[in-house]
Amino acid sequence: MQARRKVQPIAAAPRDAAAPAFIDDYLAYLLARASHLISAEFHVVVRRTRLPVLQWRVLATLADAQVSSIGEVAEIVLVPQSTLTRVAARMVQAGLLLRADDAQDRRITRVRLSAKGLKLAARLVAQARTHEAAVVRSLGVDDATMLKRILRRLIEQHAGPAAGG
Repeated sequence: MQARRKVQPIAAAPRDAAAPAFIDDYLAYLLARASHLISAEFHVVVRRTRLPVLQWRVLATLADAQVSSIGEVAEIVLVPQSTLTRVAARMVQAGLLLRADDAQDRRITRVRLSAKGLKLAARLVAQARTHEAAVVRSLGVDDATMLKRILRRLIEQHAGPAAGG
């Protein structure tokens, strides 16, 4: 029988108390954390409709009655195309989405919201706008406007062939 080793406590590495912890000042983390917290607040509203959050993201993307390819929607909602293809199939079955092959390229599948999907999207988008207005009020209109401008610039600067992962 082997003797049990005594477990030694791990001491924290000394750190400058005046400097924030790395994660507390890391831009990518701050962006992700803020997005997660604000989105989670609204996802409570979405779940009351019994709609999966990913389907809400598809509805929001297509809410302006536009037609997009599965690939374009997947990029916007931040999921792999194969995942969105499965989600789209469920949305078609639920009567929320219409799907058709592209007229020029049969490899491309086009999607748009059905009348039922547009109605649900309009209701949820109105609620999302109300939620966003509360977030903007707490931040301040000027700061929110500046933050959106900065985020759009970051997206533009970092979107490209290597984006997405």
